[in-house]
Amino acid sequence: MHTIAQPWMWGIFILFIIFMLAVDMFAMGGNSAKKMSTRQAATWSLIWVSLALLFDFGLWYYLSTTVGAAQAKIVAMEFLAGYVIEKSLSVDNVFVFLLIFSQFSVPAEYQRKVLLYGVLGAIVMRIGMILAGVWVVAQFSWILYVFGVFLLITGFKMVWDAEKEPDLSNNAVLRLVRKFLPLTNDFRQDKFSVTEHGRRIFTPLLLVLILIEVSDVVFAVDSIPAIFAVTTDPFIVFTSNIFAIMGLRALYFLLADMANRFHYLKYGLAAVLMFVGGKMLLAAWWHISTEASLSVIAALILGSVSVSLCRTAPNEQ
Repeated sequence: MHTIAQPWMWGIFILFIIFMLAVDMFAMGGNSAKKMSTRQAATWSLIWVSLALLFDFGLWYYLSTTVGAAQAKIVAMEFLAGYVIEKSLSVDNVFVFLLIFSQFSVPAEYQRKVLLYGVLGAIVMRIGMILAGVWVVAQFSWILYVFGVFLLITGFKMVWDAEKEPDLSNNAVLRLVRKFLPLTNDFRQDKFSVTEHGRRIFTPLLLVLILIEVSDVVFAVDSIPAIFAVTTDPFIVFTSNIFAIMGLRALYFLLADMANRFHYLKYGLAAVLMFVGGKMLLAAWWHISTEASLSVIAALILGSVSVSLCRTAPNEQ
């Protein structure tokens, strides 16, 4: 697998992520049972976006001195485009998280802990999925066309289902968990399990965490193939994914109270998936530069957000 990264670059990045997780869990009380305020969420969102851009600048500067300015620009644009794709698609996760928390009536002060562990699980699962995806692409280059078709179908399906409300009551994962795990009828503060009468039993908060993890796997199946339209470098795929995931929790608390204002965003995300899928299918005949792709994706997202904010959603009338 070809990559621009040296082993020490992988090591430093992984240490950086571990450090930031530790800061969030211990220094900033990320594991505590309290709601993240909108101000905190906005601050952390800004921090994560700034760190991603700073990382991209550092990557460009380092590569400019080692492999040349032209290659450095290409890689930096690939990271930026990949990050924008992953960040944009992660907004859809926010809506699903909000639905899950609403269905289970999870108190706001418990959501922060669930999302923290959800992020940790997502990082582990994404590593495996990214490595598998990179290996498959390296072995079978034609798989990119399969990814392209898959993204087109997913985009059309997202448009078709945009007005439908997902039903969690008959979720197969929930039925399976309830069949094998003893569960309490209510929350026990922010605990995932408790011991009662010498027996370990689990709380509904664990069901919520499992659904959060499953939803991330589902979204990763969409987002990871999408980034292969931009680059197949495992380091760029991995770092752009992780930066988007690390900022997901703050993004949730920032948008949760005004999610209904983004009614038309799903159509923009669907258009992004269809554009990326089409780019993959046409790659052999029509090359679309990373800069052009980034411009189109940004225009689709900003356009759908603008329409959402300017027009009243049908269900608000």
